[in-house]
Amino acid sequence: MRRVASVFVFMLAACSGTPQISAEPQASETVRFATYNVYLNRQEEGALLADLQTSDNAQAQKVAEIIQRAAPDVLLLNEFDYDHAAEGLRLFQENYLEVSQKGAAPAIYPYVFLAPSNTGLASGHDLSRDGVVTTEPGSREYGGDAFGYGEFPGQYAMAILSKYPIDGEGVRTFQKFLWKDMPGALLPDDPETSEPADWYSADAMADFRLSSKSHWDVPVMIGEARVHVLASHPTPPSFDGEEDRNGKRNFDENRFWADYIAAGKGDYIYDDQGGRGGLKDNTRFVIMGDLNADPNDAGAVAGSIRQLIDAPAMARAPAPSSNGGKVQAGIQGGANLTHSGAPAEDTADFIDDPEKGPGNLRLDYVLFSKFGLQEKASGIFWPDPDEAHYDLIGTGFPVESSDHRLVWRDLAITNE
Repeated sequence: MRRVASVFVFMLAACSGTPQISAEPQASETVRFATYNVYLNRQEEGALLADLQTSDNAQAQKVAEIIQRAAPDVLLLNEFDYDHAAEGLRLFQENYLEVSQKGAAPAIYPYVFLAPSNTGLASGHDLSRDGVVTTEPGSREYGGDAFGYGEFPGQYAMAILSKYPIDGEGVRTFQKFLWKDMPGALLPDDPETSEPADWYSADAMADFRLSSKSHWDVPVMIGEARVHVLASHPTPPSFDGEEDRNGKRNFDENRFWADYIAAGKGDYIYDDQGGRGGLKDNTRFVIMGDLNADPNDAGAVAGSIRQLIDAPAMARAPAPSSNGGKVQAGIQGGANLTHSGAPAEDTADFIDDPEKGPGNLRLDYVLFSKFGLQEKASGIFWPDPDEAHYDLIGTGFPVESSDHRLVWRDLAITNE
């Protein structure tokens, strides 16, 4: 029985139609947490469902094989188009993850969390400031006026898969938290006026949601231990102008978790069910996602990701790394040659032409609390050309599986 926890805070049961396999590891084992921007977004609503109806979509096969070979126990998928019935996720599991890809062991996840995204959700405001409020899905103009960029509702959404039980009653979502309600928010300013923080109209800011997708607190039960999976996918700090509206939103989307994990600092936070506040001291948590902020390169507001990496409640651990990231940066050159960050820590392979793209970046993170969790190993699934499974990654363009890499950490439960 697959269990899908919805935003309505109850557990929906859906029969998978496949033989049931006991997939839950023993609680004493090290748990592998992973995040993966799977690039399973499509340009038209329903297109992903069509691609996943059969088991022969080449991109989905490679994405599934990467997941199978990395074998995470708790996995966040970014850029997986949302549908309310969870049909796309069911098809991806049944037709791809639960089917061996080139001899890899099937990946069985009995527990799933899925909830709506702000991407492609009409705001009713002219957020793009093109003089028109676009409410008909299917265009860039519509995406520019949505609460989070998306050309149809649910594009670029996310989901959590787990081999461990999810505490559905304890789930919190923050899809509707308003940006203006964050104290000291970096609201964008129109440089052409003397008024502060006025890039968006007062009417728009009254409704403007902080999360470009959503923020989720999804408790996973590992034996008697509760680990809060804090999942998000902030907007890229680009595709804007001097006002830096996306860069500032990215900063505050990341700041949200920095405040949430600092006892007492997140008292202003409210969830979609009306609950208030953040985590208490001595709480186990793992922050995962494509956080769209490199510590050193590519235009994020200074300190956007550092406010998480350096948070007092966060464990200090080396960044995951790969051979492939280092080798690929050298092969591709271009913008990569100007970067100050370690290329072995890169998690995204973008256009290398300095005039057209930022090059390869560290954008995807698995960060964890210093209380109650101890790292045993970490890595990035990015083989170099001389390693096995390089065909799943390729040279970057065309994209074989995703333009991001799966990032993982093996964490053991402790009591201190």
